[in-house]
Amino acid sequence: MSEKRMLIVDGELAKRIDDNRGDLSRSEFISFLIDSQLEKEGKRQNGVSREEFCQFEQGIKEMLRSFLDFFISYGLELGKEPKDKEIEKLSRSLQSLGGSVTGKNS
Repeated sequence: MSEKRMLIVDGELAKRIDDNRGDLSRSEFISFLIDSQLEKEGKRQNGVSREEFCQFEQGIKEMLRSFLDFFISYGLELGKEPKDKEIEKLSRSLQSLGGSVTGKNS
């Protein structure tokens, strides 16, 4: 038989436990919650957090913006006369990428 210990918690927390435990004993309910939380943490290690994904997305957008900026500059350096519509389209693409990168950081 396992060793028993006493855990002192706030009265409000004890009430929340009692309100949500259903047919489980307090001990079984707390054990269930701990196991569920640890299982969830174990599964999370195989994925990425929302914050990590947002940072990755911002990095990709910044890289794409730099890529487009480079090719616009490179084309202008070579002396090619790009069509005005092409420049406008690329400028809008750069501005939209720049706006979404700075918008996320704010």
